[in-house]
Amino acid sequence: MAAPHLERQLGLGACISIVVGAIIGSGIFMKPAVMAGQVGSPFILLLVWVVAGIVSLFGGMINAEVGTVLPKTGGQYIYFQHMYGNFFAFLYGWAAFVVINTAAIAAIAFVFAQYTQYFVQLPRFSAETEQLIRLTIPGIGHLYPLENFGVKVVAIIVIVLLSTINYVSLKAGSTVQVFFTVIKIGSLLLLAGIIFFSGNGSTENFFHTDPSVKKTGWEMVLGFIAATSGALAAYDGWNNLGFVAGEIKNPRQNIPRGLVIGLLICITMYVLTNQAYLYMLPVQEMKDAGLVASDALNKVMAVTGGGLIAAMVIISTFGAVNGSVLPCARIQFAMGREGYFFKAIGKVHPKYHTPGNALLLQMIWACLFVLTGSFDMLTDVFVFVTWLFYGFAAYGLFILRKKMPDAQRAYKVWGYPFVPVIFILFATFYFFLTLYNDISSYLNREKEFINSAYGLILTILGIPLYWYFKKRKKIQLHDTVPVE
Repeated sequence: MAAPHLERQLGLGACISIVVGAIIGSGIFMKPAVMAGQVGSPFILLLVWVVAGIVSLFGGMINAEVGTVLPKTGGQYIYFQHMYGNFFAFLYGWAAFVVINTAAIAAIAFVFAQYTQYFVQLPRFSAETEQLIRLTIPGIGHLYPLENFGVKVVAIIVIVLLSTINYVSLKAGSTVQVFFTVIKIGSLLLLAGIIFFSGNGSTENFFHTDPSVKKTGWEMVLGFIAATSGALAAYDGWNNLGFVAGEIKNPRQNIPRGLVIGLLICITMYVLTNQAYLYMLPVQEMKDAGLVASDALNKVMAVTGGGLIAAMVIISTFGAVNGSVLPCARIQFAMGREGYFFKAIGKVHPKYHTPGNALLLQMIWACLFVLTGSFDMLTDVFVFVTWLFYGFAAYGLFILRKKMPDAQRAYKVWGYPFVPVIFILFATFYFFLTLYNDISSYLNREKEFINSAYGLILTILGIPLYWYFKKRKKIQLHDTVPVE
């Protein structure tokens, strides 16, 4: 009897929905207000969304070429194996499990739970009880698992529910993804349509800067970088498609098409929604908005606007959680299958033909992240570590072209070598600036936790594990050699 295996069930529609569904979460509903305060100009705010979208598109184009050369389940883990070898690939796979993907799932689920409070008041412990359990990481900061406990329980329920659906059926998981992606795009179009057709706003808001913002040239540059960082967090998730490459029909065509079409849809939706906010709120008013989407819609629909936005965020984040749960467990599956992780994690479920054990492990770790973190902390941690590896992935494109010059490439990066070089420079600059800002804020007591350092420490902890799994794999290979 043949061993169970993963099946190619995902078409182009599912590919696009994975990209769009993983990217569009809560960022477009929450980030624009902070970004408006950082730049103080409607034109620069628009430019930030476009630049961040183009940079993300560059990254998607790079992944698209590599994905057509290596269309295997595991995505960047498989890419890094061919680019840099097993050690670096393991370090990425470990970081993806312990920081990047699980923290992203936890962060989005946390926002979903927060917005359910608009309709249902979730219980919360007293301030004294929340402080009873404190986890201290020397030199990094403190974590409080009991803080905002009701919200955390709902977030955990969502993660468990979606993990169970994807455990039982890839088709069911992809159906959920397509459905909620269509709904969230429709929701954003509805939001923009209600605002623009209300006639209550003004197109003059697109051109008038905040008169209270007076910054030097360098301060404007720093503000632009800070706002771009927020936009990049909103665009993150475009690399998830490669994780399920081994389950995509006709991957050499559907991977690049899914990435490019999906990212172009996201850029369009983000720009359209941002301009809708600006049409209703001058930039000086936008920067002070508690929730910019609600504030903009309340000018049209009064009290009912807040409920509609809460429903949109719930729909959007639910789909975004699934957009990460579905593909991301495939990294640990690929690692386990090759002997560089626990063997049981690399097994295909005999009945459902899904990476069941990998999904369960991902679910448990994401739930632990929910208990220990908050939305802002989790977002900062996973985005920082993600962009570290994005830079290496872009550089790896040059390595792969040299190592595999004759490999079939159904798609090649437009603008090579300039596009990957621009992406590498951007990723490097982002990495060092974020690390510097985090440490400075901690030393100046503006933050209680160094998020970037926390992410790096969790990543480095994987080094001894690599040597353990490598040694165990050698022993297993030795034991299987037949004795003559």
